[in-house]
Amino acid sequence: MTSRTPRDSRLRLVRAPRQRAEKRGEAQRDPARPLSAAPGAVSNRRTRRPAPRPPEGTPAPSELARGAREGLADAVRVARWADAALRPGPARTGARPDGRGALSDATAERAAAELGLTPAQVRADWDTARLAGLVEMHGDSARPGWRLRAWDRDDTAVLRGWVALFDAWSLAHPAPDDLPAAAVAEVVEAMPQVLSFLQLSAGPVPVPQLLDLLDQRVTELRTERCEIPYGAHSGSAPEATPETAPVDRAAEDAPLPALLDWALHGLAAVGALTFADGQATLTPLGSWAVWVKLEQICVAAQSPAGHFEQSAEEMLRGCARLRPNAARAEYRAWLAARPVGSAVTDLLTAARGEDALLRGLAFEALRVVGAPAEAEVRAVLDETPLRPYALLWLAEQEGADPEDVHLVLTREESTWLWIDTAAAVADHGEAQLLVRHLESAVQPTVPALLDEVRRAGHPRTVQVLVALAAAHPDPALAKAVRRAAFQVHTGGE
Repeated sequence: MTSRTPRDSRLRLVRAPRQRAEKRGEAQRDPARPLSAAPGAVSNRRTRRPAPRPPEGTPAPSELARGAREGLADAVRVARWADAALRPGPARTGARPDGRGALSDATAERAAAELGLTPAQVRADWDTARLAGLVEMHGDSARPGWRLRAWDRDDTAVLRGWVALFDAWSLAHPAPDDLPAAAVAEVVEAMPQVLSFLQLSAGPVPVPQLLDLLDQRVTELRTERCEIPYGAHSGSAPEATPETAPVDRAAEDAPLPALLDWALHGLAAVGALTFADGQATLTPLGSWAVWVKLEQICVAAQSPAGHFEQSAEEMLRGCARLRPNAARAEYRAWLAARPVGSAVTDLLTAARGEDALLRGLAFEALRVVGAPAEAEVRAVLDETPLRPYALLWLAEQEGADPEDVHLVLTREESTWLWIDTAAAVADHGEAQLLVRHLESAVQPTVPALLDEVRRAGHPRTVQVLVALAAAHPDPALAKAVRRAAFQVHTGGE
């Protein structure tokens, strides 16, 4: 937690400056000249690898999006009501969130009266809207998310919103208070394997079979952590270390059937599966989401070729898993086919999207553009999501020492960038890479990091903390991170 230099990886979004010779060559390029005139531009096309296809029988994206829209219709209704009723204006001064993300009592009662719901239903739909990214918190104010704006016209936005809710099912359907928190955390960590088994089964699976699988997975997780009970050796209890963590007796004694019952009901509540008559079955949406998660882990990356005719967003996605040198070659090929001005505009437009990985990659491509992009990059300094990236880019252009480039960011900007980068890793990277990302935080301790993350106001904070808690092997740290996610979600302290 004391290191301020992120480790090298394919998903690293804050990188060292280019070689000096490359930087001089880019800076001397005529900004009015198309990049196709640059020497050494890549111009040959290669055959693209076809994108992996979902399993046979998977509905078309439009049909999946239709199901997601139906499942989230109530949350969309409340989010749209809030967009109109909570928008600043002299006639709307009485309707506000309570400053912590939850609706105030007065606002919930007003929404219930106008929508024909109960206040409890309004609060539940509001929480669902927040978890699905339909509503985003910025400081003390709630704003409609980009997904809400695109809800009726963009199937991809709808599916991503549903997947965000699917990832946060344990927050959407909290565990009963009588279940130990450590046991709940173990089950949340073990459920991806249970869901994978359901996806491969492609049909109803009896609960006893799922219970056996969950028991095996929980046992594996404890074995991987090398947990040993207190008093297992003679004398005083051994000191707990990362390699030999003590067993949480409350978690060990927790009734696994009750935990599985909670998890299945929680996943059913978000529309991922059906649970009745002692059997569980993935819905088409749930099966598709599990397949997407498996593909992110198992499918080989696309080869570095054939991106130069694509849009900026498609090109960046195609380069997401390439090594830095191969990605830069693709950036140069794409830039060579366009005038500098339109290329920079397209990259910044892609950076404004909801995918944090594309934000970082867009600025990697802008590093290849070099000095001709400076005016456009300076123009986005007032945009909160882009500001940390722009400041680092400008510092590198001005010749800042790579070891000190992070000093141009305030503590709040560094924390925002840390969360944004973690969101990219959570969406596209491996669990271990997300755990390693802790080392890049400027805060010296995990409690200090969590305290500042809670105050950052980043719209992906809850999802990042949920993913980090699920990935981290230390049960105590995972519990603290999950508690922080719950506090951000509920607005508690």
